[in-house]
Amino acid sequence: MRALLPGLALTFALTYANPLPAEDIAEAIEHPMVQRYPGSEIRWQTIENYRPYRVATGPVTGYRTIGDWADTEGRVTRTFYRYQGTERDFAEIYLNYLKAFEDEGFEILGKGLSDDRKGVEIGTRQWLEVYLAENPFTKQGEAGTMAAGTSSSGGAGAFVATKDRAAGRVWVVVNVEQHAEDYVGTLIDIVEVEAAQTGLVSVDAEAIGRDLTEKGRVVLDGIEFGFDSADLLPSSDAALQAVVTHMMAHPEQNFYVVGHTDAKGSFDYNARLSTDRAGAVVEALVTRFGVARERLQSHGVGPLVPVFSNVSEAGRDRNRRVELVERP
Repeated sequence: MRALLPGLALTFALTYANPLPAEDIAEAIEHPMVQRYPGSEIRWQTIENYRPYRVATGPVTGYRTIGDWADTEGRVTRTFYRYQGTERDFAEIYLNYLKAFEDEGFEILGKGLSDDRKGVEIGTRQWLEVYLAENPFTKQGEAGTMAAGTSSSGGAGAFVATKDRAAGRVWVVVNVEQHAEDYVGTLIDIVEVEAAQTGLVSVDAEAIGRDLTEKGRVVLDGIEFGFDSADLLPSSDAALQAVVTHMMAHPEQNFYVVGHTDAKGSFDYNARLSTDRAGAVVEALVTRFGVARERLQSHGVGPLVPVFSNVSEAGRDRNRRVELVERP
């Protein structure tokens, strides 16, 4: 069984007895979300504030083809680490990174570990070549050795992970390869997608149906109120219309409309505000859009069900929301 280093984590210092001194390239920046495997050096890096990026989430399905992709865009940080030595191999480094991301609550969308790099699964040579062809390096450097190897090279592994944060979704792709007997290379690509600005995105009927099917609830993006009030703003009409469209298409479904707030202020105030806001949504759907009142029940839960920490403004903004919850 491969060894896991104690203490390996994404946002905490890594511990390892007598780590090799790091000899990073000039101007290299350690991404604050991921700290390196002990003894590794940054040998190549690019940071682009905005670029499209394709995340491969499935195996190779044909000639130079991967069937499953997630197309995204945002700030892209690509960092290549070199571990020089024979104390650890590619699989141990791969498993430590994988466990660290799992422990931090990332959803692992796909993973694979191969001792000979053959086949079509995630982590094989074929998969890496197609993945890099879709996301080519924008400058030359040591990262270009990822798909090469030497006569003493060994296996490789890769995994794809994602997590929804208050500041926006983040995607991570980690590739680890035994480049030579005493050289393990690790390429970590991080794509940070900024959260949408309030008021620019509203839910549509298709999204409502998809989230209700998968989760039994949907956040009604685009529902907006006046500051510290339950007065619906005109910008909420598109989201309200999407609810009506879905309800007309599914006359057998009934719903709770649930208001949520952040944790600023007293509990009693937030509980009352969330109840009033949920009631305002129901009233608008009934009186302005013709939805039967018996199909909707409003409730407020104040700050009791946060989706992110209330410490940051980004987290508080995501916690202030109205949800549609399917009612049996």
